[in-house]
Amino acid sequence: MAYTSNESGREEVYVQSFPRSGSRFQISTGGGREPQWRKDGTEVFYISEDRTLVAVPVKFTSSASEPLQLGRPKPLFPVTLLDTFFVGRSYEVSNDGQRFLMPDIASGATAPPLTVVLNWQTALKK
Repeated sequence: MAYTSNESGREEVYVQSFPRSGSRFQISTGGGREPQWRKDGTEVFYISEDRTLVAVPVKFTSSASEPLQLGRPKPLFPVTLLDTFFVGRSYEVSNDGQRFLMPDIASGATAPPLTVVLNWQTALKK
């Protein structure tokens, strides 16, 4: 399982087996979020602190002392993210890890306003 934690004081990407049965491995080194696995399990993608999509090769081994080998992180390209409070992913990865789907956000764009309607049930009765 790949996940983000801020226990170090900065969001970083980690990989750990689930259910928890061994070590966890830090994937990002300078901040990272929104990790996703390539479908065949050979890479983990994440967005770095400087908003670059990064690919990290991973290899599972049968060694108890080193069950996961991490390759060198490879910056792919800068991404434009819209800062919102919504939880979710800003991108999707194709099965082969060669194509990415993400929104095209105009420079300087901001999140659309959010309208919260309180006590909306009473409006239905009118």
